[in-house]
Amino acid sequence: MDERFTGGILGGDGVDPATRPTLGEIGLNHFAPYLMNRVMARWNANLAEDLKAHDLTTTKMRALAVLCLSGSLTINELSVYAVTEQSTMSRTLDALEDQGLIRRVPRPEDMRVRDVSVTEEGRAAFDSFWPVMYEDFRALFDGVDDEEYRAFVATLHKLLRNIRKHEL
Repeated sequence: MDERFTGGILGGDGVDPATRPTLGEIGLNHFAPYLMNRVMARWNANLAEDLKAHDLTTTKMRALAVLCLSGSLTINELSVYAVTEQSTMSRTLDALEDQGLIRRVPRPEDMRVRDVSVTEEGRAAFDSFWPVMYEDFRALFDGVDDEEYRAFVATLHKLLRNIRKHEL
């Protein structure tokens, strides 16, 4: 990985195709999407390993976390917040319901729509895992101070606005 490229990476408002850097010039260690994928792949692998002891998967944990914070959501809303395909979320909710961790209730005005909410058992399951998740989170940001963290989160929000497809 060549670290010698010193030109502009983002290119400002308009990039002339003749001066657009190649991926080889930028290098993988300076290409943010690659780095974000590496970070999240490692985070998810570590989390998945820790979740086994709690009889949870990453998708189950995401659903429980979102529901603990938001109350009741539709499957579509939950899929967006939990960053999971709807078909995967439906299967995950089947398993969570079988475990007694969530409930699905049809809306009286539209029986096709189901509101999903966490049960007390589901909240307890997430609460029992949260300390492990928080320590993983702290380890991920070891050496990053609060100001750097806030700036990083602000940048992530800008990126999310740039690519957002859902209003959620």
